[in-house]
Amino acid sequence: MTNPTGPGPLRLGIAGLGTVGTGVVKIIQRQAARLTARTGRDIVITAVGARSRDKDRGVRLGEYEWENDPVALATRDDVDVFVELVGGDTGPALEATRAALKAGKDVVTANKAMLAHHGQELAELAESKGSVLRFEAAVAGGIPVVKALTEGLAGNEMSRVMGVMNGTCNYILTRMESGGIGYNAVFAEAADLGYLEADPNLDVGGIDAGHKLALLAAIAFGTRVDFDNVTLEGIQRISIDDITQAADMGYRIKLLGVAQMTARGLEQRMTPCLVPTASPLGQLEGGTNMVVLEGDSVGQTVLRGAGAGMGPTASAVLSDVIDIARGTRLSTFGQPAHTLTVAKPANAPTPAPFYLRIRLQDKPGALAKIATVLGDAGISIDRMRQYDHKDSSAPVLIVTHKTTRDALDVALAGMAGTGVLVGDPVALRIEEV
Repeated sequence: MTNPTGPGPLRLGIAGLGTVGTGVVKIIQRQAARLTARTGRDIVITAVGARSRDKDRGVRLGEYEWENDPVALATRDDVDVFVELVGGDTGPALEATRAALKAGKDVVTANKAMLAHHGQELAELAESKGSVLRFEAAVAGGIPVVKALTEGLAGNEMSRVMGVMNGTCNYILTRMESGGIGYNAVFAEAADLGYLEADPNLDVGGIDAGHKLALLAAIAFGTRVDFDNVTLEGIQRISIDDITQAADMGYRIKLLGVAQMTARGLEQRMTPCLVPTASPLGQLEGGTNMVVLEGDSVGQTVLRGAGAGMGPTASAVLSDVIDIARGTRLSTFGQPAHTLTVAKPANAPTPAPFYLRIRLQDKPGALAKIATVLGDAGISIDRMRQYDHKDSSAPVLIVTHKTTRDALDVALAGMAGTGVLVGDPVALRIEEV
């Protein structure tokens, strides 16, 4: 029981009883005594709500008040913290979050899309009302990366945030490699296992992970969330040939998010990249997430863990609830919202080596024409490998020295005019980790 001379119970209203919402209820029911011991007050649920009241969710809900309307739930007098687990960047989630903050409630959310599009507005609203808006569960599931940036590494000037932040994409890529299976077959397998969002492009198109990267960049660099300037490229064009041939060259392919502040401006990209097989990111398997943080004092910190699922994501929600119960009051993005700057988007990505996979007509001088085009664009070749072929075309792999994406695009356009290409080239950045 709560000490009678201490604070009263912290009362939660939970909107959304899907996988994560149900997980939060289960943790609170199972760990009630431990939560009280660790915070000095009881954490209780007073009301819940979801689309369907009659669905069997495998958890006791009869002891809580039920609200069909998330806005009504968010503004109840017996709710101190509104836990938003509805999802979606607009609609009921946004309306209820705004209503809760306007009513002076604290808000905990797992909604990366909403914050990626409306984070600045909601952060300013929270601060104007003396409320807090926390979102540990919105990024990388059970990995406490938001807390790491806002608290543990707050004394650092961050130079780069990098990571694999979508477990579905990592599962697809590693399954392609381990099983020697093409993208379409593994995509269907992931769908059958329930790994994909209702709109699969949110996963495989890099959008979901791009939302997360934009939020981490805002914290790391003290800037306003700028999802519109995140460069997005999905994994749909990655073939089994890319997987196996990159491995031959000592690399693995990951959907990799990178944010860094450069002299050119803020660079944010969520794209398929090659990373060294021996690196921590290169060794990441299955649906696991990994975030790499680099600061001037701490150097490089690597965080690895489950990026999704009932337990890990609900655990992240509870971490924010526990902070509020303990009286920890942090700004949404680690510093007052009005002090966040508008970052200038980088006018060009940082130079890097690139992996090129091309297929050439099997005739004399074809490779020499490609080498000439690269040289004319100012791109030098680091390594090159040609594979055996059974038809009239020859697969060729090229790893370049560092170059800019603009120079590479010039070279790719020049290759198209040589008359020796069969199909379109594949170009992937090689990220130094």
